[in-house]
Amino acid sequence: MLRGLIKGDNAFVPTAALRVAVGNGVDVAALLVTEQGRVRGDSDIVFDGAPAHPSGAVRLSPGADGAVWLDADLTGVEEAIARVLVVASTEEGALRDARALSVEVFGPDGGTVVAYEVTDAGAETAMVVAELYRRSGGWKFRAVGQGYVDGLTGLAVDHGVDPDGEPQELPERIPVPAPPAPAQDLAEAPAGTQPGAPPLRPTRDQLLNMTQDQIRALAQAHAQARADAPPAATAPPLPEPDPSVWACGPVFKPRTATGRDNDVITVEDLPPGPVMVELAVKGEHYTGLWPLDDSNTKGRYLVNSTEEDFRGRVIAFVPEHGRLRLRLEANGSWQVRILPLAEARRLTENLLESWGPEVLLHTGGTADATFHYKGSSNFIVHLYRLAGHTDPTTLPERGRAAVNEIGARKETLPLPEGPLLVCLIAADAPWTARLKDVRPHSSGRNADSPTKQPVPRGARGWLRRARG
Repeated sequence: MLRGLIKGDNAFVPTAALRVAVGNGVDVAALLVTEQGRVRGDSDIVFDGAPAHPSGAVRLSPGADGAVWLDADLTGVEEAIARVLVVASTEEGALRDARALSVEVFGPDGGTVVAYEVTDAGAETAMVVAELYRRSGGWKFRAVGQGYVDGLTGLAVDHGVDPDGEPQELPERIPVPAPPAPAQDLAEAPAGTQPGAPPLRPTRDQLLNMTQDQIRALAQAHAQARADAPPAATAPPLPEPDPSVWACGPVFKPRTATGRDNDVITVEDLPPGPVMVELAVKGEHYTGLWPLDDSNTKGRYLVNSTEEDFRGRVIAFVPEHGRLRLRLEANGSWQVRILPLAEARRLTENLLESWGPEVLLHTGGTADATFHYKGSSNFIVHLYRLAGHTDPTTLPERGRAAVNEIGARKETLPLPEGPLLVCLIAADAPWTARLKDVRPHSSGRNADSPTKQPVPRGARGWLRRARG
């Protein structure tokens, strides 16, 4: 059993790019909801049929042993979103049959930040397992464990999704004939609600205290509210595909190795494909890093630097057998981290300051990237266009270097539409980068600007299991 929070507990988490592992053997989704607890449209539902939110801040990907990874970059969540709900459901059986239903949150360094294991699941087939929510200028994690006996349909309706159409706003409360509710429920009912009527948006404790008759009355209230709601205005269909959805490279839990001076680093059981290697060396003189093939022959160098206290990120490729071997030459203590490409830093209009080689991700439309390099050695930038690239074990051809200069300089580089990896292959000194003149995608949508309208594939696709 994971050692962590119990149901109802909460804890602060870093406002950073977090990775959330949800297990095991359940279907996983994320709902991005406003302060009112509603999704704004189908695009706020992240599930296997739409695995990335248009903002790029929340993404789903399969993991090993039946687990699912949810990547949540809290720095990129739109201000209109107050909570990110982690939802688990089953196609067959109940959640009590799920093996070790749990949520574990990992920080940027790969360490566990917080964890929660569900120990009281019953006949429910859908559950809000946990949530990330804003609090006091930061973010917190809450162990929720709120199940729904009427499955995804009940959960969806409770968060503003119409199972038979597009999401719509419902009245916060409506009068519903029902058996008398417990005194503590009625005490929280707002003025104007009929006595004995259960709230349309019950709290977790209220839901747990409701009788079966009250639950049925609540379902009838939702159905009546949908019937009474005015028809939604017809919006023109949005173009597809969504250019912010990208999947490149395997997804896995980051690995860390430490040591001193020259060494051979071996990392086992990695999924094959491109990965980021983050290297930090505390020491002087030369630092070199090379991949080793199965015959222990060096490949083309990944790092070739004479800078003191080297640090940086580069791309390496894991062979099909999942065993990555690296030859390191260094004079001093070092740390190596193997990271998925999903951990690449976002290139935005905000100033980004760093040092050394780096892997950046651009997801917007055409833009100009302005670099200010403050070193005296090589400054080399390569681009990998990910749009339309579907093989996670490879990268598209990079072509010639977009920038290949020597010495301190300011450089403005025109970028094509994202998604795009911008790799600073050589940059042995401090540098800054930022985007300017960012344009919408040619499809009419900007991956960094969320859509306000529902995407038809969202709710209907997500709820297909609920309708059996």
